[in-house]
Amino acid sequence: MKRIIVFLGLFVLMSCSVSKNILDKPIIFNEERNALTLQYLQERYGLDQQTPSIDPRMVVLHWTAIPTFEGSFDAFRNPKLPNWRPDIKNAGSLNVSSHFLVDQDGTIYRLMPETKMGRHVIGLNHCAIGVENVGGTADTPLTEAQLKSNIRLVRYLARKYDIDYVIGHHEYTLFEGHEFWLEIDDGYRTKKTDPGEEFMKKVRSATRNFNFEELPNKF
Repeated sequence: MKRIIVFLGLFVLMSCSVSKNILDKPIIFNEERNALTLQYLQERYGLDQQTPSIDPRMVVLHWTAIPTFEGSFDAFRNPKLPNWRPDIKNAGSLNVSSHFLVDQDGTIYRLMPETKMGRHVIGLNHCAIGVENVGGTADTPLTEAQLKSNIRLVRYLARKYDIDYVIGHHEYTLFEGHEFWLEIDDGYRTKKTDPGEEFMKKVRSATRNFNFEELPNKF
């Protein structure tokens, strides 16, 4: 009994220590974004929902390929997709977004509630929490501080939700044919390289005690 109490105490302390270090900086999630999100869920996934809620089952790690926090945040802030994203505009007017944004110094910002849908990964948004990292360009590679914050954030989310998978954005197509995959358009795919094999290898090594599921279709 004492061991159970000690374990629960440590769990609460670890969860609280991470949550205290998450800064809330919300993007605009107004009626327009709410409606666009519901539309996306219905048109892309065939899900007819009354609220844009999700049941998180995976965490997807990204980079923004934008060198500054301000520029990265602005890319997600507004509800409607900007004109400079012609590559995905035919799949809906909902702007891209992520639940968390990690700055180059490791500061973690929460952009939106973890149980609302954000558009950040094809086919899996309905069950995925997105974590974006500022940078990812040749001039602004991801930092050690960002790696440590991603590891802490994955641990925090895995304790809070029933997370089965932690993946890099570049690994999303491995889920085609999986029960989580709901994208209705076989032609809607984009090639991704973020956040890279080495980054994911380090995150997985540091979180292996959670026994996340192996990626499907990986040989």
